[in-house]
Amino acid sequence: MIVDAHTHTPTHVNAVPKEEERWATVNRPDRAVKMTTSYEEYFEAMRPVDRAICFGIAMLHEQLSVDVNNAVAALAAASNGKAIGFMSVHADDPNALDEMERAYHELGLRGLKLGPNYQNFDPVGENACKVYAKAQEMGLPVVFHQGTSPVRDAPIRYAHPLVMDEIAMRFPNLKIVMAHLAHPWLEDCLVVVRKHPNVYADVSARYYRPWSFYNGMRYAYEWAVMDKLLFGTDYPVSTPQENINGLRGLNNFARKHHLPEVPQELLEGIIHRDTLTLLGLS
Repeated sequence: MIVDAHTHTPTHVNAVPKEEERWATVNRPDRAVKMTTSYEEYFEAMRPVDRAICFGIAMLHEQLSVDVNNAVAALAAASNGKAIGFMSVHADDPNALDEMERAYHELGLRGLKLGPNYQNFDPVGENACKVYAKAQEMGLPVVFHQGTSPVRDAPIRYAHPLVMDEIAMRFPNLKIVMAHLAHPWLEDCLVVVRKHPNVYADVSARYYRPWSFYNGMRYAYEWAVMDKLLFGTDYPVSTPQENINGLRGLNNFARKHHLPEVPQELLEGIIHRDTLTLLGLS
């Protein structure tokens, strides 16, 4: 089974009108990304995978959290069982814990997506810790945005993997996924993954920066944590097929530049990782 552990809910149910298309040129170095997508585009992109975890990011407004979570639930309902919805809340929203209950019991959402830098909340603050405690109590795995961002008002320090070390020490039973290998702090990410049994990292949207991607895979191999790396894409920034090709082609890059390879079977293992079992979602 192939599970995409990191996808974003489409912006539109139906085809995106030309005048509503939005493109980004800062996310990846090789091409612009169409950030406005439809259900049809999403499901077409997900054809190579068996299941896909999808989510949005809630900002500091109760109704925005409700809208984000309702949209994720609608996509999951339309997916014929393929999409697994994760909720999102803002830690400083006084209704955050109630919304987590609603999203779980009424909408059927089974995990939590947080981006403290994008949402601009203190990831080790009192309010955030209440959210983590609730997620741990409910058995919700949490995907954290990790690493850099081109958004100027998103504090980078809130997305550093050493923050995840603090959270994992305080909440040892909370299942945490650090997105994007916490680029560019790959080594810091992987030593935190190695240290904590319930902390993982996804490889979403890494392949298109090949030097960084190669180093991340070599670090993971040398630190013996390849089995804790999850397949993901950051759709719509990249697609499952692109990431599968990137993993399978990594050693072509290594050979071209006379670098030590990463065992191919370990790279293939990422593609077929039993993510649902690891995160308690099976």
